[in-house]
Amino acid sequence: MEYRRLGSTGMYVSEISYGNWITHGSQVEAEAAIKCVKTALDEGITTFDTADVYAGTRAEVVLGKALKGVRRESYELFTKVYWPTGPGKNDRGLSRKHIIESCNASLKRLKTDHIDLYQMHRFDVETPLEESLSAFDDLIRAGKVHYIGFSEWSAAQIASALTIQDAHGYNRFVSSQPQYSALWRVIEAEVVPLSVKEGIGQIVWSPMAQGVLSGKYLPGKKAPAGSRATDKKSGAGMISEWLREEVLTAVAKLAPVAKEAGLTMSQLAIAWVLQNPNVSSAIMGATKPSQVRENVKAAGVKLDPSTMRAIDTALGKLPEKDPAKNESPNPRA
Repeated sequence: MEYRRLGSTGMYVSEISYGNWITHGSQVEAEAAIKCVKTALDEGITTFDTADVYAGTRAEVVLGKALKGVRRESYELFTKVYWPTGPGKNDRGLSRKHIIESCNASLKRLKTDHIDLYQMHRFDVETPLEESLSAFDDLIRAGKVHYIGFSEWSAAQIASALTIQDAHGYNRFVSSQPQYSALWRVIEAEVVPLSVKEGIGQIVWSPMAQGVLSGKYLPGKKAPAGSRATDKKSGAGMISEWLREEVLTAVAKLAPVAKEAGLTMSQLAIAWVLQNPNVSSAIMGATKPSQVRENVKAAGVKLDPSTMRAIDTALGKLPEKDPAKNESPNPRA
């Protein structure tokens, strides 16, 4: 495993993070999830990412149990706030009330006294930005949170937040958690250049485009039984946009590229996002330990220019690059 600094901070994170978005508390049983976490630790992963909303708060509970007994200083624990976690009108969004209450609830579920990185899971169009930033700053000053970040914000939203933080002397954002893969490159035009300038690192999710870049989905074939595309609890709706024949045909062309590089297609996909120097860590999920052991081999891989060009040639014009695709829906809608 290799390690990188998170943005301009002094904290290091593992190049590959373990995320439990659609696995813990829903897709796999707690026992299997705990085995995956233990394997991640054995393989050198020290960074674990979750969110209060995952599996209706159950994902945090499972992760807390899986990390029980592990020396707290030896790993970095990330979680998020924004999406609904209950039926009440204030059980969502980025109001001071919901942020503080959600942080306290996450600490209990995760069985810890602090969160290494607390993130705004989306941009809240209804709450004054200063209110949200003030609450996050207070959590840092209270010792409950070490660093703060956001997920899926546009460059304009990031710039507005940094202006407020600087004007009030608040602690600054140090991380961005966007979707990023060889097929989804919307952060490259605006978010990455601003992040480089401001010392913000990317912790990217779905580097395998919900599994499409793993090569398991073949053109003209039905999705494999038990895969994400066939599991309604496991993100089948999100992956559907990539299951077009033209996409699967292009992805199939990556098989010889991966073989030439001595990698599996999954390893190639993860290694690709890690070639971006602004990426601090790539989040991977797993339903069994063998997937963890395979994917961690992407850490430290340096893809040569010819391999990068071959990937671009295979995918052609399919990758989405429109920066306007960074969208934050209204959590109360």
